[in-house]
Parts: sequence; C-alpha cells; structure tokens
Amino acid sequence: MAKKGIAIWLFSTITLAALVHMIEAIYVLFLNGQMKLFQLYPLINEKLQAIQPTTYFWVSAITTFILWGITCAIAFENPVEAFLNNILSDAKQQSAVEAQMLDGKSELLDVMNETVGMNNVLLGQVKDMVYNVRTEVKEIQPLKEGVEKLKTELNRLKREIKKFEQDFKHPNECPTCGKSILPEFKVCPYCGEKIKLLPETVIALNAYK
Repeated sequence: MAKKGIAIWLFSTITLAALVHMIEAIYVLFLNGQMKLFQLYPLINEKLQAIQPTTYFWVSAITTFILWGITCAIAFENPVEAFLNNILSDAKQQSAVEAQMLDGKSELLDVMNETVGMNNVLLGQVKDMVYNVRTEVKEIQPLKEGVEKLKTELNRLKREIKKFEQDFKHPNECPTCGKSILPEFKVCPYCGEKIKLLPETVIALNAYK
C-alpha cells in the first residue's frame, strides 16, 4: 500500500504540473499572454521559449491527459482483486491442462476399448478352432481304436509266425534210421521207411494251414 500511495502522489504531482502548463498554454494561445513557467527550467529556457503556443498547448494537454490516466489507473487498482484475478487465471489454466489430459486419457481409453474388442473377436475365433479340433479328435478316436486292434492282431500273427518258424527249424527223426527229416516227408529219403506222422504233428500242420 505504501508503494501505491507514493506512486499516486508522484503521478498526481506531475499531472498537476502538466495541468498548470496546459492552463498557461490556453492563456498564451487565446489571451496573447507570455510564457512564464519556462523560467523554472533555466537550462532549457531559451529552447522552450521558441515553441509555438499551439504546439505548447497540444503537448501540455496530451501530457496532462496521459498522466491523469496513469494516476487514475494506479489509484483505482485493487491489489486484492488483482490477486484474485491471478488465482482465477491460474485456475483456468490448470483446468485447461486437466481438460487436455482428460481428452488424452479418453482417447487412450477409446484405443484400449478397440483393442479389447479385437481381442474378443480373436478369442471367439480361437474358441471356434478349439471346438473344431475337439470334433476332429472325437472323429479320430475310433480310427485310433481300430489301429490299436490292428496292432494287436499283427502282434498275434507275429507270435504265431515265430512259433511256426521254430517248429519248422526242428525237423522230425526217422524211427528206423534215426536221421533228421522234414515234418512233411512221408518216406525217409535215407532208408526208404514209411513215416507215420504223430497226431499232434498233424494237428499242428493243419492249424498252420
């Protein structure tokens, strides 16, 4: 407040001096008087005396109005109101920044929403693929069981073939000469004796046939 009072006093004093000069300019211009106030400025008195009365009037008038306006502006300035205006201005700026941030966040949320929608579509496609795979697996299951049965049959045939090979590798003996002969021989090639097949041998051969 002290600074404001000093400023008002200073500008009001200068305004008063300018007003006095304007009054003198009116006196000189309209009443043909003499310019006496310039004697207060001894250093530039001669130069000021050379100024035309019209110029003196306009310069003093304009200076008076300018200084009067500055004085009024300082006098009517309310520091509390200025402080509140600054606070309101800062609040408006902060609100604008927050609004921009909210706009950015809303755009980000929109992008996230679109991403979630795309993910849902992809998830639906994956579910369809899983369902199709499960259906195909169910269709393949009987084939798998058939393959297992075929494997079992092949293993059984392998065992029978192996048994047949083992029986084939062990030939019979001739009861007369005692030499080894093949099971299918009915006559011994060594001694010419007829060979009677044993019942179990005949059964085994018939089984293989």
